[in-house]
Amino acid sequence: MSVAGVSANRLELLQIANAVAREKLIDPMIVLHAMQDAIQKAAKSRYGPENDIRCEIDPKTGDTKLIRVLTIVEEVENEATELSLPQAQRMDPEAELGGEIVEHLPPLEYGRVAAQNAKQVIVQKVREAERDQQFDEYKDRTGEVVNGTVKRVEYGNVIVDLGRAEAIVRRDETIPRENFRYGDRVRAYIYDVRREQRGPQIFLSRARPDFMAKLFAAEVPEIYDGIVEIKSVARDPGSRAKIAVISKDTSIDPVGACVGMRGSRVQAVVNELQGEKVDIIQWREEPAEFIVNALAPAEVSKVVLDEDNDKIEVVVPESQLSLAIGRRGQNVRLASQLTGWDIDIMTEAEESERRQKEFNERSAMFMEQLDVDEVIVQLLATEGFASIEEVAFVDLSEIAQIEGFDDDTATEIQERAREYLNRLEAERDAERRDLGVGDELAGLPGVTGAILVAFGRGGIKTMEDLADCATDDLTGWVERKKDKSSEPVRHVGILDGVEMSRADAEDLIMTARVEAGWISPEDLAPAEEAAGEEVDDAEAADADADVEATTTETATTEDATGEQPAGKGGDDTTQNSAS
Repeated sequence: MSVAGVSANRLELLQIANAVAREKLIDPMIVLHAMQDAIQKAAKSRYGPENDIRCEIDPKTGDTKLIRVLTIVEEVENEATELSLPQAQRMDPEAELGGEIVEHLPPLEYGRVAAQNAKQVIVQKVREAERDQQFDEYKDRTGEVVNGTVKRVEYGNVIVDLGRAEAIVRRDETIPRENFRYGDRVRAYIYDVRREQRGPQIFLSRARPDFMAKLFAAEVPEIYDGIVEIKSVARDPGSRAKIAVISKDTSIDPVGACVGMRGSRVQAVVNELQGEKVDIIQWREEPAEFIVNALAPAEVSKVVLDEDNDKIEVVVPESQLSLAIGRRGQNVRLASQLTGWDIDIMTEAEESERRQKEFNERSAMFMEQLDVDEVIVQLLATEGFASIEEVAFVDLSEIAQIEGFDDDTATEIQERAREYLNRLEAERDAERRDLGVGDELAGLPGVTGAILVAFGRGGIKTMEDLADCATDDLTGWVERKKDKSSEPVRHVGILDGVEMSRADAEDLIMTARVEAGWISPEDLAPAEEAAGEEVDDAEAADADADVEATTTETATTEDATGEQPAGKGGDDTTQNSAS
């Protein structure tokens, strides 16, 4: 902006304001207000900064008025901005206290310094308005994919020109081994927009899972229309990715829709991601089925679910172990991220060895507790009895029907089991008394001798001690690291080794708080009603859900010809891998 822009006549003033507004894509009134501030600053530097001098520019005619404002007061303290009532009435007979007297000042003649200062004010105001306009434009575009041109590369960070603003792709948000040069076209995902002192900062990413999801939405009309839904995405940027999809229309195959004719749709995404391999998985509500799908192309023999610890054990044939784990654990790691479960993979031989070890441990335990010979305990372990409590309280007929047993043998075994439990309970009761655990805790519903002993060892001896606990204190918790390659850390709880679910532990703590007088039973009613409503909603949703056949479907660009070969294990499978 030139100095003439400040000292121009009124017609040129409006033309300059409109030209700057069009160039910066801002409101012309913002430019006029900037000019007013510049003229006011120049006038104060001439007449004195203590004066209240204002400038008004008519947006239609360009006429500029420079005025000095004096406030009418009873007692003048600042002669530069205040005027007494008698003085004001000599200038305007209708003047009143609290009013203002306006003095018109002659137009200014701008020198070089004044003009330069005015220019700086105008440029600063216009720059601030431009930054505000950029922020307002992009603040609601988080989650969009944008195109831009590489402006420069600084220490691995890519500065991208979006046309109306600049954005940055930080080094850790780029795809590994991806090089950019000045002028290259870039497509990236906006994940954050911040207002900062030097202007709005727009952060882009090409490595986040959401970027892949947006690319599929752009390439697959069924996803854009909402017929096919992307449930989850897991990526190892630049190497491999897994994406889980589900169709809301039973007549549309979600995997086939994402693959496209001869793999054209998924190939377009692969090309944008620098050849990153993409496995397209059919999402399943049943965790075991979903995990089997997610581990494809490996074949799974058996799945054992541990819902309490959010962990799952997967048994695979020896020949499939390396395929299931993947290079450097990539396949199982992506499957874990995709499903949200910790996956432990073992071979059939390892699982058989573990089962044999558990069988031997149960047999040895029964021999010690029941004082019977090895044949009998092996028969009990073979039939699936895992604890002495099961033997003691199961229906007598279930023991009697074991091959080689009769009613007398079953009765004797059950009596020995109950005698052992009675002795054990007496020992635990004596131990909890020695530990100082009060009788009031023993009266709580569901509390056993083993729980009382665990309480004592964990420092819980009174009702107030238990009421002061959190659920994690009793059951423990799993700490998941931000670095997804790190193993989660299991923190033990007071009741580790004692069978109690998190829900039961929470109920026990709330009961203790009622008994301790911390809360009233009425305080628990709303929470219980809300829980009941959630259960009703869940049951209604289950009733409305369609029953789908168990399938394992993954997608590939190499074998996406529309054929669906039958998989192993009795399920129809389509194993396709986009490479």
